[in-house]
Amino acid sequence: MGKVAVGLAVGVAVAACAVATVVVGRRIRSRRKWRRVVGVLKELEQSCETTVGRLRQVVDAMAVEMHAGLASDGGSKLKMLLTFVDKLPNGSEKGTYYALDLGGTNFRVLRVKLEGTRSSTLEHDVYRQAIPQDLMTGSSEDLFDFIASSLKEFVEREGDISELSLDRRRELGFTFSFPVKQMSVSSGTLLKWTKGFSIEDMVGREIAGCLENAMTRKGLNMRVAALVNDSVGSLALGHYHDTDTVAAVIIGTGTNACYLERTDAIIKSQGLLTTSGGMVVNMEWGNFWSSHLPRTLYDIELDADSPNPNDQGFEKLISGMYLGDVVRRVIVRMSQESDIFDPISSKLSMPFILRTPLIAAMHEDDSPDLEEVRRILRDNLEIPDVPLKVRKLIVKVCDVVTRRAARLAAAGIVGILKKIGRDGSGGIAGGRSRSDQKMRRTVVAMEGGLYTGYTMFRDYLHEALTEILGEDIAQHVIIKVTEDGSAMGAALLAASHSSYPVDSVQLL
Repeated sequence: MGKVAVGLAVGVAVAACAVATVVVGRRIRSRRKWRRVVGVLKELEQSCETTVGRLRQVVDAMAVEMHAGLASDGGSKLKMLLTFVDKLPNGSEKGTYYALDLGGTNFRVLRVKLEGTRSSTLEHDVYRQAIPQDLMTGSSEDLFDFIASSLKEFVEREGDISELSLDRRRELGFTFSFPVKQMSVSSGTLLKWTKGFSIEDMVGREIAGCLENAMTRKGLNMRVAALVNDSVGSLALGHYHDTDTVAAVIIGTGTNACYLERTDAIIKSQGLLTTSGGMVVNMEWGNFWSSHLPRTLYDIELDADSPNPNDQGFEKLISGMYLGDVVRRVIVRMSQESDIFDPISSKLSMPFILRTPLIAAMHEDDSPDLEEVRRILRDNLEIPDVPLKVRKLIVKVCDVVTRRAARLAAAGIVGILKKIGRDGSGGIAGGRSRSDQKMRRTVVAMEGGLYTGYTMFRDYLHEALTEILGEDIAQHVIIKVTEDGSAMGAALLAASHSSYPVDSVQLL
């Protein structure tokens, strides 16, 4: 009996050792897998690093590329397009003006009444209209006749129009958010359609003229006083409220910037004459690129999988369209290194399923157990409950990707300020030191949901501005949010250019 007991004891001990060995082995393998996952995060942090030194290199590269783009067409990744807008609204405008904002599957018509004195709130009426699908692929005449009919209905619903004499043409600012070759402040030819439009007979034709012809056919006495894009509209609205506004940046789904440049600095158009000595330049800065921009394997894969590889490189690093998908790609890599997301959801392999608003919600989840992160993983990615430490890891990934984007956006803004001598250094060719010149108050108009709706993005951008410029200079640089610059700004530009019988800008 004793021998049996001893045998059983030995057997149990052997079994226990075997179980312990299995458990320890699993723990070791689990720790190794976790270390690999943490290694993915550390690798991401290193690849996305944006030290102040690197950001200042991006600043210099932006300013240099701006200069090159102004010197010759095709001389830079930045297109530096002339807008022929040489007079920004300043609050002295008076009268009733209109705006048409066409940039997608619907358009908006707006009417604003200006009293000749700057107002913090502008009295305006708005009308929205969806565009039937067949008109997006039909003929230019059908599309613009539809728009002109809607414009006429909007005008006919006006109340008191006594200030408009019967022989005075109403004036319209037209925001047309498609690639355009600008010919004057009020005219330009369509280069190509995007956003689902495909009207072949319109490509290469003058846009404002097509609209004016349609308005004439519909019996509407109205002229296009300004043809602009949305960033120029934001600058106009910002300048109306604050005349120290020198640039505008849009950071939303996409991104762009424009600024006020001296005409004598626009070398590629040496015969350019304006009444003000300046002109708004549309940078199309989404296409900016520099070897100093921190790029990861995930960015390279995203670019290769995109419809426009090797194009819009800066936009793919900083805009809301892409941040969520970069995070998704990092999570995919982590799932390949470990079983922390087992079973792996098929949704995790779907591009752009993780939109940037979801990234913001996870990043800014301040609940102790990160319940919002848990909910988004479950509801949007169909990833079942994961441990808290994994949820914390995902929040950190969101932080790294968002911080890089915001700090690069800040460097882009300072690049603009450097080019025009508003960064405290005297400009791209300036030789003065920060100590021997007085820094002027400088306002940058800002629009777009990534900045306005994502607190952490906004905070990181401001933090980087201060780091790059230094506190003494940064206190003179103010970021001001504009709302609906694409429409309101267009109406204001119609007002600021309405006194010209012909375009004030010409090429000799």
